[in-house]
Amino acid sequence: MPDNATPLDSGLGAGVEQAARAGTDLCATLSPDAAPLARWSVRDSALAVVLLAALLGGAVGLAVGLLHEGVVGLQSLVFAVPEGERLGLSALDPVRALAVPVLGGLLLGLLVALVRRWRPRDIVDAVEANALHGGRMSLIDSLRLTVTTALSNASGASVGMEAAYTQAGAGLASAVGQRLRLRRADLRTMVGCGAAAAITAAYDAPLAGAFYAFELVLGGYTLATLAPVGAAAVLAVAASGLLTDAEAPLALGRPVVVAGWDYAVCGVVGFLAGWLGILSMQAVTLAERAFRVLRVPRWLGPALGGLCVGGLALAVPAVMGSGPGAVPPELAGGALVLALTLAAKILASAVSLGSGFRGGLFSASLFVGGLFGGLLAALVETLLPGLGVDRGLLLLVGMGSVAAGVIGAPVTMVLLVLETTQDLWAASGVLIGVVVSTVVVRHAFGYSFATWRFHLRGVPIRGAYDIGWLSELTVVRLMRSDVKTVLASHTVAALRRLHPLGSAKILFAVDERGLYAGIVDAAAAHDPELDATAEETTVATLARHPGTVLLPGDDARTALRRFCAAEVEALPVLASASDRRVVGYVTESFALRRYSQALERQRGEDLGERGLWGRD
Repeated sequence: MPDNATPLDSGLGAGVEQAARAGTDLCATLSPDAAPLARWSVRDSALAVVLLAALLGGAVGLAVGLLHEGVVGLQSLVFAVPEGERLGLSALDPVRALAVPVLGGLLLGLLVALVRRWRPRDIVDAVEANALHGGRMSLIDSLRLTVTTALSNASGASVGMEAAYTQAGAGLASAVGQRLRLRRADLRTMVGCGAAAAITAAYDAPLAGAFYAFELVLGGYTLATLAPVGAAAVLAVAASGLLTDAEAPLALGRPVVVAGWDYAVCGVVGFLAGWLGILSMQAVTLAERAFRVLRVPRWLGPALGGLCVGGLALAVPAVMGSGPGAVPPELAGGALVLALTLAAKILASAVSLGSGFRGGLFSASLFVGGLFGGLLAALVETLLPGLGVDRGLLLLVGMGSVAAGVIGAPVTMVLLVLETTQDLWAASGVLIGVVVSTVVVRHAFGYSFATWRFHLRGVPIRGAYDIGWLSELTVVRLMRSDVKTVLASHTVAALRRLHPLGSAKILFAVDERGLYAGIVDAAAAHDPELDATAEETTVATLARHPGTVLLPGDDARTALRRFCAAEVEALPVLASASDRRVVGYVTESFALRRYSQALERQRGEDLGERGLWGRD
């Protein structure tokens, strides 16, 4: 495979650049001494990829710090938040609580409507990019989502900024990787590095950020991705610390007590949290449907959503923004207050996203989980005072379990607890709850919030596993064009004269207009039992599977499923869904061989088969 990477040394002359653009051998334009330099590029060296990831991690960390400070500053300005406090921790001015979300939503709706005229396509996020597009993301589209999410959060919508952080980080990493013409596997890794750096910078938790990338963006952990993702996370936390104090959403300020039957209680909390996570995700879908039923212009939806969120905030200020983190002392007083705040937060988040505000549920799900854990602790203290379960443990397990169910990143949540509390016993209790919650969501619902949104859009992915290469292995690349057809109206005797035994194995019957009518087994047509009726029996009586066909754009996996369903050795390829002319055929054995070869090649790329300094 030719190396089309751009040489790092840009001073080698115009002739080299022209040769590179023409796709010719660069070494032919260089002296023998310069040839090794021309062959080396970022894409050839594992060490270069790690260094690139580290630099990108630092840049993303700075960007996240700037975004965080900018949004907090805007919130303080428009809501007149007292110095030293955060939005949602104290009562708001009623006029501002209603006016700011409405005006912010109106501005957002108009902005999105205008931009859609210029760029009407959907924005590809990090998970979709790595699953379907080989890590290719648009930097302009990523900035669009970042700006609209920041505007939504600054307006008080009940959404988190993590969507903006990860989109900006992954988009920047993808853009740099595409500029350097990295391989598909390395480009996917860069997208994961950008997302890891974003979460790391947001929560000052490099382990959680790294495993966020492994679980959600890369679809798995490999040794080839460990070093670049780790380097990006470390540099991100160092860079973001220069600008802002990171969030500490799970910090309790004291160790928790875990003993005996407490682990069983953690499992019960996880079970209930799984169902709460499903409810939270379904609530967003219901809110979207409700706004569609209203039949208001799309650009007006966020303003109406802002009015609803502002109204809720008059009674429960904590619904504003992504949530003030763990349950603050002001809200930890009684079960009734916690239950009302919990319901209001779920409703506010659903209305915000359903009406058109942009954002995610990462921090919102942590806050919902904290409220849920606090509510369970209050109920246990009232109804079962002798149980002796640590209130802080229930709080942490609730937060981790709800967030793991919604986000779909169980290990990330356990590590987030471990890094923010530095309490191994607390992390062990959260692990139990997270595992149970994840199992409940997986078996009862089948999706995380991100994959559920893909499902609603009709995007066929369940995670970041790279299935995009399948779209490149299409039927048109697998088919043969030497099709042997026979008229369905011909007799079996005529078929035998046209195609003697042994000349063909599979024939495709067509009608007088040349349209596909079914598969004919040549051996069956020469069966001696048909000798007596060969002059009267038509080919149409032998044709099978007239509705089982392939189209040129079908991928290899679709073709293999059709072979399994029809139990035939070959299938016809039609010109299109509306044009049933046979233009080729595909055999099952060839499709299986090409699919296996492509799969092995993809696995080799994912393992990063190259040396430290360059190709082996």
